[in-house]
Amino acid sequence: MIKLLEVKPKIVALIISSLLIACNQTNQDSTSRANTQQTASLTVSAAASLTDVLPPIKKIYEQQNPQVSITYNFASSGNLQRQIEQGAPADVFISASVNKMDILQKQGLLSQGSRRDLLQNKVVLIVPKDNTSISDFKDLTAAEVNKISIGEPNSVPAGKYAKEVLTNAGIFEGVKSKTVFAKTVRQVLTYVETGNVDAGIVYATDAKSSNRVKVGAIAPADSHSPVVYPVAVIKDSKNLTTAEEFVDFLSSKAASEIFIKNGFTPVINNFSNTNSQNN
Repeated sequence: MIKLLEVKPKIVALIISSLLIACNQTNQDSTSRANTQQTASLTVSAAASLTDVLPPIKKIYEQQNPQVSITYNFASSGNLQRQIEQGAPADVFISASVNKMDILQKQGLLSQGSRRDLLQNKVVLIVPKDNTSISDFKDLTAAEVNKISIGEPNSVPAGKYAKEVLTNAGIFEGVKSKTVFAKTVRQVLTYVETGNVDAGIVYATDAKSSNRVKVGAIAPADSHSPVVYPVAVIKDSKNLTTAEEFVDFLSSKAASEIFIKNGFTPVINNFSNTNSQNN
């Protein structure tokens, strides 16, 4: 009996020790699984004209993929292109210009086979809501029109398209002296909204996003280069697979519905990594 009583505490201690080891192992396994499933962060550098449409797409994507966190970097396509060239962190690039994407592709900075044409847009002339005197691009030459705004043609694709429209109409040199060049297409929109300029040239989607401006005229399709938004994964992305999955999602039905709602025209499965148009 005495020996039995002496043994029991040892057995209890052994059981407790085993339980503690098992709990510790379980915690380690849980931590290991958590580390395996930890969030993958994507930085998406996107043209400023996508400022309104991409956030709701991010919301849906992150709900469906809780292990992925997306951060947007909005700026002019030209500035984003230069940032990527200089090594700024970026996993995905969505440009409003085929030319800016071409530059990166020629330098071997895009993940092979990831590039595709995503969206199309239109170029429009906008004026403040109460304006009644401007209804055509040639009206911009009138003496009562003091200032107009377009994006800087060398860095802002919308500015390049605007210059093409004005040149095609034969009035670019005539209005150049009263043109305010903006750093992004959204800055052009703001100038018109606030009345700092009499008119501006932006994308149809920018005009649609504001209730303080109206469309005075739509640029004829043959008056400028096609407005195409290519997208691609950056070669140096630390999350290549996740980035490719996000790019695929941008062509999904859910994303396309949001693009259409905001005035964009999706280009479905139109890959352009070998036959791009040089804008």
